[in-house]
Amino acid sequence: MSKIIVVHGYRETTDENWYPYLQRELTALGHEVELLRLPDPAAPQPAGWLRAVLAETGRRRAGDTVLIGHSLGGVNLLRLLAQHDTEAEGPFAGVVLVASMAGEVGYQELAGFFQPAFDWPRIRRAAREFRVLHAVDDPVTGAATPEHIMRFVTELGATATVTPTGGHFPTSPAPLSELPEALRLVRSLLPTG
Repeated sequence: MSKIIVVHGYRETTDENWYPYLQRELTALGHEVELLRLPDPAAPQPAGWLRAVLAETGRRRAGDTVLIGHSLGGVNLLRLLAQHDTEAEGPFAGVVLVASMAGEVGYQELAGFFQPAFDWPRIRRAAREFRVLHAVDDPVTGAATPEHIMRFVTELGATATVTPTGGHFPTSPAPLSELPEALRLVRSLLPTG
């Protein structure tokens, strides 16, 4: 059995969108799934979000743990991986980044999440495998979507799944209750996947 930790995005909670779907599906396969509640999702602070994910991952064996980050939650995971002691704890089993950003996207209130620059070599060593799910029509990364995807591919050796539509999974205020593409990517990282 693997431990799977799902980290939500900006202005989101663990009760909405495709997070409960992922938890149901993976729990049914015998895995332990934690939907991590981050502090102040409407006004996130980098230090608080990082503390929350460090506390949760610190209780788990990295080699048995798959991390999933959506949007800013994925950026938070990059910060976690940059601090992870791979020599002492070994790499995480895998990471799935859903509609995440490899650099700033113009939200001034979130600029602190992108400072300092990412230590890509250290992040890459902190997990055995990386998967990326991104939509071409993502309004958050906009015209720079290909650059964000390619940064993950070139810097992390990530396998990218790019859909023609899907926005920011989701884009509108209406929730996206299922995301089979994310489930498939997570399963590809699991021992039974």
